[in-house]
Amino acid sequence: MAFGPRTSHSVRLASVRLAASLLLLSTLSACSSGRTAPAAPTPATARPGGVPAAPRAMTLPSLAGYDLALSRGTRSPTGAPGPRYWQQWADYKLEAELNPVSKRLTGKGAITYYNRSPDTLGTVYLQLLQNIFAPGSRHNTNVPWAVEGIELDRVAAEGKELAAGAGEAPGYEVDGTIMRLRLPKPIAPGGKADLAFEWKLRVPPDGAPRGGQDGEVYFINYWYPQMAVYDDVNGWQIDQYLGTAEFYMGYGNYDVSLTLPAGWLVTATGTLQNPDQVLSAQTRARLDSAKAATGIVHVVTDLDREAGRSTTAGTGGKLTWRFHADSVRDVAWGASARYLWDATNAAVGDATGDGRPDTTVIGSFYRPEQTVNHWDQSARDARYSIEFFSKYLWPYPYSHMTAVDGPNSCGGMEYPMLTCIGGQWDTLGMYEVTTHEIGHMWFPMIVGSDEKRFAWMDEGLTQFDQSQSMDAFFKGFDDEERNRKGYLDLAETGGEVELMHHGDRYPNYSSYGVASYYKPATVLVALRGVLGRDLFHRAFVEYGRRWRYKHPSPYDFFATFEDVSGRDLSWFWRTWFFETWRLDQAIDTVVTAGDSLEVEISNRGRAPMPVHLAVTRADGRVDSLNVPVDVWLGGAKRTTVRVAREPAVRSIEIDPAREFPDIDRGNQRWPR
Repeated sequence: MAFGPRTSHSVRLASVRLAASLLLLSTLSACSSGRTAPAAPTPATARPGGVPAAPRAMTLPSLAGYDLALSRGTRSPTGAPGPRYWQQWADYKLEAELNPVSKRLTGKGAITYYNRSPDTLGTVYLQLLQNIFAPGSRHNTNVPWAVEGIELDRVAAEGKELAAGAGEAPGYEVDGTIMRLRLPKPIAPGGKADLAFEWKLRVPPDGAPRGGQDGEVYFINYWYPQMAVYDDVNGWQIDQYLGTAEFYMGYGNYDVSLTLPAGWLVTATGTLQNPDQVLSAQTRARLDSAKAATGIVHVVTDLDREAGRSTTAGTGGKLTWRFHADSVRDVAWGASARYLWDATNAAVGDATGDGRPDTTVIGSFYRPEQTVNHWDQSARDARYSIEFFSKYLWPYPYSHMTAVDGPNSCGGMEYPMLTCIGGQWDTLGMYEVTTHEIGHMWFPMIVGSDEKRFAWMDEGLTQFDQSQSMDAFFKGFDDEERNRKGYLDLAETGGEVELMHHGDRYPNYSSYGVASYYKPATVLVALRGVLGRDLFHRAFVEYGRRWRYKHPSPYDFFATFEDVSGRDLSWFWRTWFFETWRLDQAIDTVVTAGDSLEVEISNRGRAPMPVHLAVTRADGRVDSLNVPVDVWLGGAKRTTVRVAREPAVRSIEIDPAREFPDIDRGNQRWPR
């Protein structure tokens, strides 16, 4: 999801300002070679003052359940899944009909839940996320409409009807967005349970978080009972959905049938299974041509938006669209009678592993008047984003990626194979929100982290990836600097909260946004500066490779980087993820000492980082010198670096590449 207010020009321009000056949401720059050392650096020595014999240890707080998972072999010290790693699975068969007049959805579903854990489960839990809209619901963000949640008409397990009520006998009870379902028969390890539900809900209006309807377009999200995650670290993760923090979802396969009026266009997570039954011959032909086109194909134009032209005529004025998706964590869908449909294709590399290049279909569904918000560029933006991330990370694996024009309250929100975008955008903003949400197809759609408890694991990584995409698309646009400014603006006020903080427990949205988006993206740039570009990128991609379609914890992320780099980075994780220490490296004095200059450097903040020092000489040569972080870990607050006086020194600067988020750049250069 994009961070920021959802109003006019930068509804989410991936950025809005926090308080008076927190800038746009943004994320990252392109992959290139690592730090280059000078061919013949001037010899230098660092002389720390008062350093203890050995560096202080930087221990990390324990993460509940993680050490036990290590001991059981479901996780490994290297950050890879352990030899006994397991995770649950579910197969869903869902049916829904939308009545646009009453704005009501009626649903029916069957879930087969597979217990791959070593535990016998007598009770299972489900998410009823629409209950954030129920009367009396609990929430920590603006929910202007609290009229109706999910109304359950039928709940069954193993063919037995279950009644609502507390107790230990078979039945169920609903608390907010969580359903506790007591099974007629426990599920043994390796067993399964068949569940069935019937329900209805009213689609919330514009203003509802992440979706809803505005009378013309409907974006239907969190619309069915969904299995909660049971994992090897937490057991059942049944935190309430309160609105701010996002989601932790398990993987499964989905068969979905959606019934709507004929003439309405529908797009959803998954591959359309019956195009000949719902799309006209003209629409199918244009869509087929888009799969090989070099440009954008207008699949449905303003002249085609009616039954018999865009869609088939249907039976009784209705059509049922059928979609299938494998290995996804959710299903969402968008629908409107007013949509135009643009399509093209993107080259994603060898997604199937058969040695041949693959492509995916790119779609854009939007209303004609939305060209003012650059929706006519949406398919182009989506194609570039998919191709960029497929090269930068790994190939996009799904059959399509589609951008959907939704109500304003969508802002920018990701779902498997879909992003819903609402609001007003300029050209930069439209690309920014599109590439950010598409970046989420990798984190957390493929790498299934717990966004609710550790928002940085999906938003921060995606914010970083966004910056790389924007740098490539706009040829050098510095989105990393915007992230850094967003973080530093709040850090200077003392209002930040550490990254390892539950997403629903931040004191305000500014602290949540900085800790979830700006700071982790900035910290990844700093880590890239510590490791060098090549090594950083190798570790980053390896983390994703290890945890595709699995559930990593923060410690798996940390351990993977240490495993790939061969370095103890505990000092880095402690500093930037568990604390709010600030970095302030300074050049205090530069004095002549014989044939050398003695450069006194101080670490005025609490954050320890290596010092990257650039000495620029009168002849234009630049010598790059490094003070290792161990100097500060040993307890020193100052150290002296000796550099040769000749050739004459024109300037000395700390971190000229601006890789580290220093709180005061004014004291990092000599002469002042």
